[in-house]
This record gives sequence, C-alpha cells and structure tokens, in this order.
Amino acid sequence: MTSVGVLGAGAWGTALAQMLASDGRAVRIWAREEELVAEINAAHTNSLFLPSARLAESITATSDLADMAALDVLLVVTPAQHMGSVLAAMPSHPRDLVLCSKGIEAGSGRLMNHVAKEAAPGSAIAVLSGPTFAHEVAAGLPTAVTLACAGGEAQWDRLSPVVARPAFRPYYSDDVTGAEIGGAVKNVLAIACGVVDGLGLGQNARAALIARGYAEMLRFGEALGARAETLAGLCGLGDLVLTCSSTSSRNFSLGKALGEGQSAEALMADRRTVAEGAHTAPVLVELAARHAVAMPIVAAVYALLQGGNPKAVVEGILARPLKAELGDAG
Repeated sequence: MTSVGVLGAGAWGTALAQMLASDGRAVRIWAREEELVAEINAAHTNSLFLPSARLAESITATSDLADMAALDVLLVVTPAQHMGSVLAAMPSHPRDLVLCSKGIEAGSGRLMNHVAKEAAPGSAIAVLSGPTFAHEVAAGLPTAVTLACAGGEAQWDRLSPVVARPAFRPYYSDDVTGAEIGGAVKNVLAIACGVVDGLGLGQNARAALIARGYAEMLRFGEALGARAETLAGLCGLGDLVLTCSSTSSRNFSLGKALGEGQSAEALMADRRTVAEGAHTAPVLVELAARHAVAMPIVAAVYALLQGGNPKAVVEGILARPLKAELGDAG
C-alpha cells in the first residue's frame, strides 16, 4: 500500500489526515509543536486547531521531518509562507507532493508549485484545492475538490486512489496554475466579503462582490496562463462562493472584524491561525500591476490591511466610473 503523510497539523492538515485515515490507512502527520505531537499520539485529539474531531488511532504524529522523508505521498499543508523552508529541510527522496496550502509567496511572487519545485526538485507536484471547510471534511461530510497533476494522467492514476474516499471526491485537472490561482485569489476576496458583512451592507452587495471578484480572478488567472474553465470549477468559483459566505472562513472572519471597526494590526497580531489572504493581498497587487490586470477589489483589501477606513474604501469602489460588465477594465 502507498504510504502517505501530512506536513502540517493545523485544522486543514489534521482534517486531511483524518479523511485519509477514514478507511483504516496508517497516516503520519508532522507538527512543529511538541505538545501537539504528544496530544495526537496519546489522546487522538487536536485541541489547539481542530477541537471538534476525534482522530483515528491510525494517525501518528511526529515533530521530526526525517520521519516523513521516505513516505510515497506527502500532502503539504504548511502555511504558504513557510512551505519552501519546510520542504528544503526534508531529506531528499523521490515522492509525490500534493500541495494543499493556498497562497503566493511574499517577496518572490511565486506560486506554491514553483516554490516546491525549487525546494524539492526530485518530487512530482500536484495541487489539491476546492471548497473545503476543515471541520466538515474531518466529520466525513461530502466534499469535492480539484486534484491538479503537473504529471498529467499518469500522476492522477497514482494519486486519485490515495486521496479519494466515499465522501471526498477529487476531480482531475492538469491546470496546476489555475488550481493555485483560484485558491490564492479567493482568500483575498473572502476578506472583502467579510468587510461587507461587518459593515452591514446586505446580501445584494455581497453577491455583487462575489461576481465582480470572480471577474478579477478570471482576468488575473488568464494573464498568468490559467484556463478559464479551471477557474469556473471547484478550485475557483466553487471555493470563492464557500469562503465568501461563512464565518467558518478565517479570511471572511478577518474581513468581518475589519468592517466592524477593529484594526488590521491588532487582528493579525492576535490570530493563532493564519488568514492567508492578508499575506496574499500585497503580492497580488504587485503582480496585477506587473501584468496590467485591473483588480480594484484586491487593491481595496490591501488598502484596508494597511489601515484604511472600511467605509471610505467601499465608497471608493462604488464611485468608480460606470462601464460595461464584461471586459478587461475592472
């Protein structure tokens, strides 16, 4: 049987380990925190990040990356900004890396698959992305995702039996760029939708924001080589709708707090879990300018995270010149 592990024991990594272990498979999970490793091994719980789940006894935890090195498949669920350093610290071994973190590397502007290729050059890269709340996956509720394989159908044939479960259904794609861009951009747009909710602007405004945000995602994705049909699927539009509609989304919750008047600095300092959209927004603004892509909603989120007034930022968006709905001007 193919050996499998999960790098990262946050809520999402723990949920994925629980899903993989749902058929009795042995799953190894890596965590930085020694106390969390001890808790998972002794009590089969993760009270720090996923307290709602009772974990399968076939899940074992370690804090030593060397214990993960020889596994055939690794799901990489570290925060996006730390993925490169974690992978670079692992002993080299040919394996499939399934990237499950959604973001863009700050500073370099690289997608996660580019980071992984440099940090682990002997590995085959795939991306798992889609509309997924960790607590629902851990509970075994029905979920569908995109599994984008850089190695094409041969890699899909290896990975799909490892990942698929009765309640967890992957769909094949070879558009790794599209899968990554959908997951990264939707995090920023979810912050914007949270702001709308926090300001009490209503359901009409949120629906409009989702639609116009999707247009930004599509323009940006196509500029970087993603396919429109990928972004119209689970890893783009599907994920966008989910995370823009619920406080179960860390990014939506961050935006809601901003809309209610809390400061970005205080919110970011106080968060145990990472709202990746806050790290992605400044990188997106820079990349959008580099590729001459209009992304006014993303720019507005960046302004808010820099300390802008939520009402003034929203008024600025509403005061933009009237234009055709379809087109490249934003």
